[in-house]
Amino acid sequence: MPTSFRPAPRGFGEIETWVFDLDNTLYPHHLNLWQQVDDRIRSYVADFLKVSKDEAFRVQKDYYKRYGTTMRGMMAEHGMKPDDYLDYVHQIDHSPLTPNPALGAALERLPGRKLILTNGTRKHADTVMKRLAVHEHFEAVFDIVAADLEPKPSARTYERFLEATSLSREAAADVLQIPARTLNRRREEGRLHADESDRLLRVARLFARALELCEGDESGARTWLTSPADGLGGATPLEYASTEVGALEVDALIGRIEHGIPS
Repeated sequence: MPTSFRPAPRGFGEIETWVFDLDNTLYPHHLNLWQQVDDRIRSYVADFLKVSKDEAFRVQKDYYKRYGTTMRGMMAEHGMKPDDYLDYVHQIDHSPLTPNPALGAALERLPGRKLILTNGTRKHADTVMKRLAVHEHFEAVFDIVAADLEPKPSARTYERFLEATSLSREAAADVLQIPARTLNRRREEGRLHADESDRLLRVARLFARALELCEGDESGARTWLTSPADGLGGATPLEYASTEVGALEVDALIGRIEHGIPS
């Protein structure tokens, strides 16, 4: 990972609206909640199409690539109704989630609105937030149903989200770290570029993890994310997380720090 170029740290002080993804963002991915959903999607597809689990897995991943979600593919290719599907795949064990006072304190200190934007359901989001004891900090949840069953990273979903939450395009562009004019072009194209959607999710996920590492200290989390880290070859965590592979390494570094393992 090149470290010769280090952009100036980007502050968060002027942000008025915080948009969080839900799964693997408000809680660490190693809890494997979304793996439960993934397994139940496969089971639903196998039962609906009367095929083996192996064939269901192939269909699941094919539709995910072509339609954005397995659900959209099943609706388009097989006329599946979404209600039963959404209810079934989100019937998972949420018990690994426990109250997170540090996360709650960090959210409390963030100025402005806090919103959830998720490809899951509102019921699932409410359960996750209540298990973490952070539900009171969020103003609204924009779920897959509110998105008219069209998942991220579709630009139309972001447009619906902006309309529903009265979030300006300038604020949305700031979250994505792209110019507002580029966001307008993405609207015309009908879809965010993959790297821009990934960036939105990675930044939200890493900031939440950094808040946990710093026990809810927002200033400390910001400093950690923008400071060179020995465990990353001298790069800052935000620089290193420019790819998903890099973001996973940053998350692993946080885990090692939390457990007192030398980098």
